[in-house]
Formats: sequence, structure tokens, C-alpha cells
Amino acid sequence: MRLFRAGLRKLVRRPATWVTFLLLAGLLVLIFVAVIASAKQPQEPQAALAARTVVTFPGAYRVVLSMILGIGGLLAVTYGGAIAGSEWSWGTLKAAVARGESRTRYTLLGYAGVATFAILGLVAAFAIGVACAAAGASVLDVGLGGMGDAQALGALPELFGRAALAVAMNTALGFAIATIAGSQLAGIGVDIGVYFAEGIASIFLPEVIKWFPFAAASAVVSGGGDVTFGGGGSSGAGAGASLDPNTAIVVVVAWLLGSLLLSALWTERAEIGG
Repeated sequence: MRLFRAGLRKLVRRPATWVTFLLLAGLLVLIFVAVIASAKQPQEPQAALAARTVVTFPGAYRVVLSMILGIGGLLAVTYGGAIAGSEWSWGTLKAAVARGESRTRYTLLGYAGVATFAILGLVAAFAIGVACAAAGASVLDVGLGGMGDAQALGALPELFGRAALAVAMNTALGFAIATIAGSQLAGIGVDIGVYFAEGIASIFLPEVIKWFPFAAASAVVSGGGDVTFGGGGSSGAGAGASLDPNTAIVVVVAWLLGSLLLSALWTERAEIGG
């Protein structure tokens, strides 16, 4: 736990932690502003109907989480890549190994700290998104009675668990890619490339890409029937090409464990001397 606590203290001071969260929160607010603004245009009745659906509770709870997973997939993977890559670029991993730390233990506890902050960011972004949805409902004269729906509130812990798992997997994927790259800049660059490559490939191979990490992460909460917002892997696939939410959990867990195993094995075998 000593390494874990030290990692948390280090991450709370890292600009990447705060920049990532501010980007997520800012994009979330901008999406709601755009949706509400489009609904106020009298010549766009379909946009108005869609906007009212987005801000109508209790369904808005799930919509907000879907938005966060959609726009946060890239941010989570680059955040994991930025932190993991800095361990190599800045020589902190080499220093830790030199003082006798286990490579695998140091790597996995480092990831645990990154995942913890990513999930905390998810919780904070959800609060911001719900506030935006409530404000939008007031602007569009949509009732807020559904916010207190007992069944929806009872389902929130499960939805949060699913979303947290998806965020943890995205972070682990970025962590693994940057660990293999051995560089902060290279890791971030590859992470971004993988994210957009999956999104483009989903247009042509939706039945294949639905098993890939970003598409599976979006399906964990949204499933096949919901609209996704900016999801890297799922943006081009039709609803029928999305995984069932429960199947998506299994796929996400497999990608998560595979990424962590790869990070640990690569760190154990890598040459970090010099």
C-alpha cells in the first residue's frame, strides 16, 4: 500500500490528471449546450425531440454515462499512456528498480493509482452531466420528476460499476501501449492512433470491431439499443453490431486483464538499465 499511496500523491499533482478531467467536463458541457441549442431551433423538430429524450429523467442517467464513455474513451487511454510513458521517459521506473522494488508490483500498483483517478473523474463527470441534463430539462420545459425514480436510482450502482470497469479497461490499454512504446510521447501517439483506427474500421467491419476494446466499453452501459456519443469503436457501427451489455462485460474484462498482463510481462523483460 505504500507504493499505491505514493502513486496517488504523485498523480494528484500531475497536470495530466487535471487536464484530462477538465477536457472531459468541458466536452460534456459543450455537448449539452449544442443539444439544447439545436432543440430551440423551430425548423428542427427531430432535433428537439432527440434533445428532450436526452434530458428526460430517469433515462438521462444512462445517457450521461454513455456520453462519458463515448467521449472519455480517448481521454482515458491517453491518460493511462501519459502516466505509464512518463515512468520510462523520466527514469522513475529505473530508480524504483534500483532501490529494490519488484517490477511487476511497481507496474500494477502504478496502474491501480491511475485507474483510481480515472474512476474518480468518471464520478465527478457524471455529477456534472446530471446537472447539465437537469438544467437542459428546465430550459426545454421537461419535468424533473423522474430524477427521483426509485427503480432508476436503485440501478445506478450497477451502471456505475459497468462504467467504472470500462474506464479501467481503457486506462489499462493506454498503460500497456505506452509501456511497450517505452516513451510518453510515443505512447500517447500510438494510443490516439489505435482509438481512431478502431473507429474508422468499425464503419467497414462492424461485426468484427464490436469485439474490440472501445466498442465493447461503449456497449457495457449503452448496449445495442442506445445512441452513443463519440465512442471510438462504436461510432460507425449500427446498433445491431453492438455487443449485448453482459457479453461486453466479459470482453472488457478480457481486454483489461490482457493489458495488465502484457504491461507486467513487458516490464519484467525490458532492459531499463543504463
